Amino acid sequence: MTLRIPSYLAGRAVDTGRWIDRENPSRPDRIVGSVSELDATTTAEAIESAHAAFPHWAARSLDERRELLLAATQAIMAQREELALLLTRELGKVITDTRGEIGFTDLFVNFCASVADEVMSAQEIDDAAGRLAVLREPYGVIGAITPWNAPVILTSLKVAPALLTGNTIVVKPSPLAPLAVTRLLGIMGEILPPGVLNVVNGGADVGETLTTHRLVRKVAFTGGGPTARHIMASAAKGLKPLVLELGGNDPAIFLEDADLSPASVGRAVFGSFLTTGQVCMAAKRLYVHESRADEFLASYLEVAAELLKVGDPELEATTVGPLVSMAQVQRVSGLVEDARSRGGVVHELGEVMDEALVRSGYFLRPTIVTGLTDDAPLVREEQFGPTVPLLTFADEAEVVARANDDELGLASSVWSSDEERAFAVARQLRCGYTFINSHNRSGLTLRAPFGGHRGSGFGREFGREGVAEYLQTHTVHLPAAMRGSGAGAQGNAYPGQ
Repeated sequence: MTLRIPSYLAGRAVDTGRWIDRENPSRPDRIVGSVSELDATTTAEAIESAHAAFPHWAARSLDERRELLLAATQAIMAQREELALLLTRELGKVITDTRGEIGFTDLFVNFCASVADEVMSAQEIDDAAGRLAVLREPYGVIGAITPWNAPVILTSLKVAPALLTGNTIVVKPSPLAPLAVTRLLGIMGEILPPGVLNVVNGGADVGETLTTHRLVRKVAFTGGGPTARHIMASAAKGLKPLVLELGGNDPAIFLEDADLSPASVGRAVFGSFLTTGQVCMAAKRLYVHESRADEFLASYLEVAAELLKVGDPELEATTVGPLVSMAQVQRVSGLVEDARSRGGVVHELGEVMDEALVRSGYFLRPTIVTGLTDDAPLVREEQFGPTVPLLTFADEAEVVARANDDELGLASSVWSSDEERAFAVARQLRCGYTFINSHNRSGLTLRAPFGGHRGSGFGREFGREGVAEYLQTHTVHLPAAMRGSGAGAQGNAYPGQ
């Protein structure tokens, strides 16, 4: 019997009788399950439900909201294994990673809960210049549109701070990975008051309603640039503020004094190939000093042979699963073939654990490509798959200029045995986040903001800044001259301190 997961709104499961099927990318002939498909009308009902719930939710104390959210994450953790397996089957992400992804919800809710008092605190001044209060207040209904590659993590980054700060939320998951996140949010919704948390699955009409409805006060989106432009245009009709976390073509710079031990190179390998390379902040361009290039490649091939195990993502030993779809396979393999036609040398990486499965599913063997120039599409475009170009450079100024020569600016990394030098180079890179001697997940910290420059978006997630995105200021001011009778105050006076 097919697993069917309803959308969730106004505190109840909603079965419309229409379903969005999700195939298993490891075994495309199998349907993992389905979510109920909503339309613009039912999405509007979800938004209205969130709007109705907002005053009561915002009026609760922070302690009450925090207690309910922490209880919700405990309910999620009680079903961690079931949710992780479901996410592995619908997305192809390996089981060891999906366990971590489900656990991230608990970690991040706890982090937000620990900083919310500080972030939400009002600024109060009463002195000779007058009385001033700067309040921090929720927006109201948040519309969240989330992607498929890390659906639980990238949804948690929106849901946790939005709800803790007193907003209500309506979430639209990606149809490429809707099952686990819809079930997870449904578990949370059972503990929260009706209407506070809503999940709407559907197509473009659902997304359009979320970005244009007059009761949605802010939109948070993670995904690609073309969709972001459409969302910006739609949100502009209602002058809605946005948080956009978009793609990246992230450079990793290995200076001549970089540590090339197996442990260090292993971090670089996983920096590119976690989630089969389908990560916005993955290392997508490797720049290695020309004096170390041969050594680096030899070490990279050796370490990758040990770390990258391609096969069934449900098995504990697997580290590289399938891509999300055949379209993604065709795009990435096209970039590799184009690189080969330009004289690039394609080096296969890792070990295939199950040849028959790999042939039948949406798998690609990981590769590193040498011999390319900076104008090759594999270098210029975000590949979002299991391949990465290796390029060489002669000096620091050159590599900084080449790394910055891109319309995207999400993340980067600098690798050096000299910590001060690494930070000095990092300060010259035009992006939102620079890892030192690491790249991708292992280099993140919950306490620091993450987000992009230029075409990689704006607004921040993680850190106190990520919580503050869901608050707006409200200033209340009494100038000293207007105190008491205010008899000496002039209506045309310029502001003082």
